[in-house]
Amino acid sequence: MTTATHALHAPVPLQQDAAIIGLVGLAHAASHFGHLLLPPLFPVFMTEFGLSYSQLGLLMSTFFVVSGIGQASAGFVVDRVGARPMLFGALGLFVLACLLASKVTGYSGLMGVAAVAGLANATFHPVDFTILNQRVSTLRLGHAFSAHGLTGNLGWALAPVFFATLSVLYSWRTAYLVAAVLYLVIIAVLFVNRDKLSTQVAVHHPDTPAEHSMAFMKLPVVWWCFGFFLLSTMTLAVVQNFSVSILKAMHGIAFETATLTLTAYMLCGALGMFVGGFVAATSRHSDRVVAIAMSAAAVLLALCGTGLFGPTWSMVVLASTGFAVGIGGPSRDMMIKKATPKGATGRVYGLVYSGLDTGFAISPVVFGAFMDRGWYGPTLMGAAAVLLLSVVAALGVGQRTIAR
Repeated sequence: MTTATHALHAPVPLQQDAAIIGLVGLAHAASHFGHLLLPPLFPVFMTEFGLSYSQLGLLMSTFFVVSGIGQASAGFVVDRVGARPMLFGALGLFVLACLLASKVTGYSGLMGVAAVAGLANATFHPVDFTILNQRVSTLRLGHAFSAHGLTGNLGWALAPVFFATLSVLYSWRTAYLVAAVLYLVIIAVLFVNRDKLSTQVAVHHPDTPAEHSMAFMKLPVVWWCFGFFLLSTMTLAVVQNFSVSILKAMHGIAFETATLTLTAYMLCGALGMFVGGFVAATSRHSDRVVAIAMSAAAVLLALCGTGLFGPTWSMVVLASTGFAVGIGGPSRDMMIKKATPKGATGRVYGLVYSGLDTGFAISPVVFGAFMDRGWYGPTLMGAAAVLLLSVVAALGVGQRTIAR
């Protein structure tokens, strides 16, 4: 009996599950840290290279277009060759992106960094969820998804503080060199524990029609999942890319303080993920949990967009939005698992999570245009409206999962 099969049919020691969850969580934190290689230094790039919000938004669109195309394809590769080789290749690309970032001299160089980092990011979700679904016991999957989301948020939370602090103490170029070293350390840790990251590959029969591997794409529920990720991520992209600038423009909050607010949002999201893990483990209606959490987050974000709060309360409410979103995170992943056909984990997660990349690609361009016009409040309110649309998509996933 294989390790993966054993995990489904016999008790697995907590220590074994915890080790796998921890290693995958470390990899996920590294990928989310990579999402923010560029955004924390947007104000620096605007000053040093004379860039506009729209140009900065296009950098992140490039990152996520490359990542989205790569992620949809990576799911097939993960099913064929296994998750582990793809994981180490992705981390190596992040090292390259950091080294390139330390040497850029203008906008074209930043665009190259965005493309390389986007390619690095492409494999993580199909890799992570293939490992978790195969190697972690079923009873602990809810907590595994919680830890996965929590560590991702911690990666997001670390990046702004990491780059802001090192840029002030040394220089932004030095910050990227230190980031490259950080990725090398992560690669070393995962390599030492590589036996815990192996997965089974999908068996391909020569007489099976090629279109059989694409059959999952005919399921409406898969595309509703894709739509949910696209919409919910558009809102997250606004917070990540523009919240610091919005807080500065609307309330005169200093750059360092506004950056700490973004970190607080991510930390609140991590706390929400922890709480949400217990909710996901006990709730049979993942779609409803997601809908309630996202609705609450949309309301809080819209309140921030009204401009009625002063500087302090605006920061508090914005950070609280992260907690609401975080609670729905593990239930979101459980919702996708329930909608995934057997034997198509890598492919489905690759396609569905490319919706995340698509949302990240579209949002900076759309809302970057808002920012260039000085529509700071409407940017937040528009992001809240899009998040409410994702609630409709989540409920649609739930209905079609039951029907299937």
